[in-house]
Amino acid sequence: MAAVILVDPPRWPAHGTLFSHLVTDSSLNELHELAAAIGVSPRAFDHDHYDLPQRLYEAAVTAGAVPVAADELVRRLVASGLRVRTPDRTPTRAVARQRLPEHWTRLGLHHELYVELVSRWSEPHRHYHDVRHLLATLDALDQIGGEAAESRHVQLAAWFHDAVYAGVAGQDEHDSAELARRMLSQLPVRTVSEVVRLVLLTATHDPEPGDAAGEALCDADLSVLGSVPGRYDVYVRDVRLDYADVDDEAWCQGRTAVLSSLLALDPLFRTPAGAGLWSERAHENLTRELARWKA
Repeated sequence: MAAVILVDPPRWPAHGTLFSHLVTDSSLNELHELAAAIGVSPRAFDHDHYDLPQRLYEAAVTAGAVPVAADELVRRLVASGLRVRTPDRTPTRAVARQRLPEHWTRLGLHHELYVELVSRWSEPHRHYHDVRHLLATLDALDQIGGEAAESRHVQLAAWFHDAVYAGVAGQDEHDSAELARRMLSQLPVRTVSEVVRLVLLTATHDPEPGDAAGEALCDADLSVLGSVPGRYDVYVRDVRLDYADVDDEAWCQGRTAVLSSLLALDPLFRTPAGAGLWSERAHENLTRELARWKA
């Protein structure tokens, strides 16, 4: 059965106009399809709805969106199971910067290094691979828990794993590893070597069996795949913005290859905690997104 796309009246003022909410009662893929068809910016997607400017209201209705009252729209969104609660939403960049110091203080390293790293993660060209992803990776390590996830090597590798980001797969991980080698030169050689090894491992997310540190870091880095569907789709949207210079056809081909490679990882999450927390939903999200690009 096809999804029903719902739209409420344009009554919320912002940016010199009025906005409606555009939601689905069952299929985020169909919601994205309709939004794209009428020219809604992907940036207007906010976890479980699009903010629809008044000028596109009639276009949405013409394209098949069903007009409903605001309270009816909220009721049906909640009933769909696609409503995203505040704790499950992607944090803002400001919130991420507020919380990152609590993770840094565990490492006992100087503040200048922290400032340099956060500055890199805050570069304006980043959309997904920014301070929010860094915080999510560190929080995911806390969720995994255990000796490996809590080790200094893994925590440091998380701080460095996308510290260099130019959108070039493989090269970014190599450059981030080299940055770690340079910036951590005051630490013991064995520590630096292990951090470098772990950062490089995030290029493939395929640690050797028994590599507890590698398993913890890779699971944390991929934890977004197991998010609730709306947050997952914000992640997809932001990754697409990271590759804004790539045309749609090349994006579909490249993203399809990435999704297929992730689905081929067996298991996708290597730690027992990671598998329990994220595996089932990750496979659902990846499969759904793959269908979206194949269509």
